Amino acid sequence: MTPKSSPGLLRSSAVVGMMTMLSRVLGLARDVILAAVIGASANADAFFIAFKIPNFLRRLFAEGAFAQAFVPVLAECRENGGQAAVAALVDRVAGVLGGVLIVLTTLTLLAAPMVAGVFAPGYIAQPQKFALTADLIRITFPYLMLISLTGMCGAILNSYGRFAVPAFTPVLLNLSLIGAALLAAPHFSEPVLALAWGVLFAGLIQLLFQLPFLYRLDLVPRPRWEPRHPGVRQVMTLMIPALFGVSVSQLNLLFDTVLASFLPTGSVSWLYYSDRLTELPLGVFAIAIATVIMPALSAQKSAAREDDYARTLDWAVRSVLLVGVPASLALLILAEPILISLFHYGALSERDIAMSALSLRAYSLGLCAFMLIKVLAPGFYARQDMVTPVRIGIRAMVANMAMNIVFVVPLTFYYGVGHVGLALATSLSAFLNAALLWRGLRREGVYRFDPVWRKYLVRLLLACTCMAVVLLLTTPSEGLWLDWSWGQRALRIVAVCFTGAVSYLLVLWLAGMRPADLRAPSFTTSKPAAEGGSSA
Repeated sequence: MTPKSSPGLLRSSAVVGMMTMLSRVLGLARDVILAAVIGASANADAFFIAFKIPNFLRRLFAEGAFAQAFVPVLAECRENGGQAAVAALVDRVAGVLGGVLIVLTTLTLLAAPMVAGVFAPGYIAQPQKFALTADLIRITFPYLMLISLTGMCGAILNSYGRFAVPAFTPVLLNLSLIGAALLAAPHFSEPVLALAWGVLFAGLIQLLFQLPFLYRLDLVPRPRWEPRHPGVRQVMTLMIPALFGVSVSQLNLLFDTVLASFLPTGSVSWLYYSDRLTELPLGVFAIAIATVIMPALSAQKSAAREDDYARTLDWAVRSVLLVGVPASLALLILAEPILISLFHYGALSERDIAMSALSLRAYSLGLCAFMLIKVLAPGFYARQDMVTPVRIGIRAMVANMAMNIVFVVPLTFYYGVGHVGLALATSLSAFLNAALLWRGLRREGVYRFDPVWRKYLVRLLLACTCMAVVLLLTTPSEGLWLDWSWGQRALRIVAVCFTGAVSYLLVLWLAGMRPADLRAPSFTTSKPAAEGGSSA
């Protein structure tokens, strides 16, 4: 058949970005409500640990190693087989994945205290907090099975160009938790129990939401346990090394969580609130771009279009830096104003804001590295090279663990801010990870610089410098932010951010950057888009 153009990467990234922006805005609303309802208390720490565990494993297996292994195999199956072959692969992958998750979930429910001891050993010395953490794990852990299957469905939809549906799905989690906090929590003796049930309910509705869209593709999974199916075995073969490669950041976060459980009460919550703000640009832009380039890179590799492959990677890197560098500067400068405007209501104190601001600044230093990892790693996975990222990931993970000890111990004993050491170590190890990924792609000749880089960097640095000056000159002192009402805070933070953004974009324009410079490389697929309908 005649190849038909897929939707442009920029357009697809914009669709994912808009849906993700909606999700992140609701996520911020959710966190504002959580801060007011549970603050940074001991029970809040327990809930965040219980919520992190299934999320950690979801990112490790479903969105991490599994997705990176499954998407290239699915692309190859579409290229060389037909609809029946794709459906057979989906059914058997769903059966094996679902079966493994059922066993894992059952074992975790039976051994919840042991799991709590592994993820939060510092809580063992606090029996009430430890018992609550175990109870919350029993409620939240089945979310892993539901959201992992949701992730598999999303990977299928992404491969067929339906980027909007998977990108919108996290909105349902935020709505569920907002509803649990506002409507259900008042009826529970312990509000965090209502939040835990909200997590479980969210997993169910997210899975059900995607099924009608898979039905339109005639790819609703009919799970079959057949681990020896060639496609399943190929996914498993790719997934095992990928498990280490893509899990580095998650293992680092796990190690951070373990160490944070030994730090003063509130440390886990401070890290949570500051991490959530760095997740906004990371999720809206970097993950959106990574989501759409993975199927593109896989198709380009299958069709042996190496020049397109290199251009796609280079476009992705330039795109994330265009957002990541100014976002990092803005978070450094506006840490306290943003945290005060969003979270300083109800149970969250001024001390909590100050502590969260310190870790937010440490995380923001690594924001560009976090974003680069998201778009560089697919450069290996789309080529079914899982070994190189494993080696790189292990080196970054070891470095992170070493830096955790180096930073946390003195910062804890001399300054009482050990949680900042955790965030700083995570940021620095992310730079090491990104640098090694980039060097590996360069050595293999996969990544090549576009000639526009010199002008691009000059424009970027000039615009960021001007934006930083504008933000420093227009941001009121912290004392004023604390004295203002929520309405005054909201209006002022919007005005400051808008002024900074306008100054950044204006300088880019005056320096010669135009929308055409952001245009993504186009690519084609050998299978027509009509195979699954129009793009979302």
